[in-house]
Amino acid sequence: MGVLGKKKDVGAGTAVQLREGGRHPFGVLDGYVPLGHGEIALYRSIREAVPIVDAALRKLVRLAGGVQVLCRDKGAQEGLDWFLQHVNTGRGQRGIQSFLDCYLDSMLTCGRAVGEIVPDRRGRDIAALLCGNPADIEIREGDSPLEFAIWGRDAAGGLRELPRQELLLFTPFQPEVGSPYGVSLLRSMPFLTEILLKIYQAVGMNWERMGNVRFAVVYKPGDSPLDQSMAQERSRQIAREWSAAMQAGKDGSVRDFVAVGDVDIKVIGADNQILDSEVPVRQILEQLIARTGIPPFLLGLSWSSTERMSTQQADMMTSEITAIRRGLEPVVERICELWLTLHGYDRRITVDWADINLQDLVEEARAELYREQARAARLENEEREKKQEARLETAGG
Repeated sequence: MGVLGKKKDVGAGTAVQLREGGRHPFGVLDGYVPLGHGEIALYRSIREAVPIVDAALRKLVRLAGGVQVLCRDKGAQEGLDWFLQHVNTGRGQRGIQSFLDCYLDSMLTCGRAVGEIVPDRRGRDIAALLCGNPADIEIREGDSPLEFAIWGRDAAGGLRELPRQELLLFTPFQPEVGSPYGVSLLRSMPFLTEILLKIYQAVGMNWERMGNVRFAVVYKPGDSPLDQSMAQERSRQIAREWSAAMQAGKDGSVRDFVAVGDVDIKVIGADNQILDSEVPVRQILEQLIARTGIPPFLLGLSWSSTERMSTQQADMMTSEITAIRRGLEPVVERICELWLTLHGYDRRITVDWADINLQDLVEEARAELYREQARAARLENEEREKKQEARLETAGG
């Protein structure tokens, strides 16, 4: 046999890859490409995949509510108030606040919102306020920066300019120079969200392997010719009995496993350790929450617990909500001015928002933090007492 010649292996086993690469169910995040018109589905997937991001945006929508419109004609005020409280907004909802909640939710998630003022059949009143899907429209700018038109798809799927542009509402969120579209609050999150989901997916797979253990059952036949000839048959018998014993355990009963000969049973992967994911997960969540502008204590997180820090965060939150409300004011003004015009009143109005007072939220969050700290201290004391009792019993025995 030459130097490079290989000895033929007799009965060598074949290596088989059994483990499949685990992936989280939000595949759109894997193919993330920054910017572009397909990002709306990406942003919606982020909200669906990361509950704390969805909770933060819903918190912003709720905190930004509380609008009141004052008009100069006292006779029109009562009718305008009734309209704002009872206008149909679709899907069984009424009131301008439900419309603004949906409109603002679209602004924060998609970077833009589109709505429609629906007149009645006679054209003398506003019958409904409806929100549209920003993914179904495009903005076409005119010769002047002040001119733009909203285009949508017709029944054949082609783009056309939508009729009655004066009844359509469009608001970009924090628009950039050179683009009629706004910027989503989630634009900087896809990369970090992808890493976070990979960590959660890996943790889930590790716990599944550690909690639902696998066994390696190895039968080693003896040196006698009889054992060698019966090796295959005994292997099949052992496999059947082991499978029956495991199935009985799943059904809630106990069944012993008895084998004759040299049978070795080992747990696969039982000695592997699960990596600590607390630090990287917290770092990623801190980045995601910082982008929303929501203080962590409002989301039930106790990363910072000092009163001074909470008060500063509440002040920053107030300025953030005020900026969001400024983006909604033109929409409220257009709706109310049209209603007043249709009813023959003076169309000059003043949009007034409810006062932003986060002190109650700060106090509630601080109280919840104190309760959690007291609970942790109580559990620690109980654990310490149990250890002392155990040591005393050991010493007395």
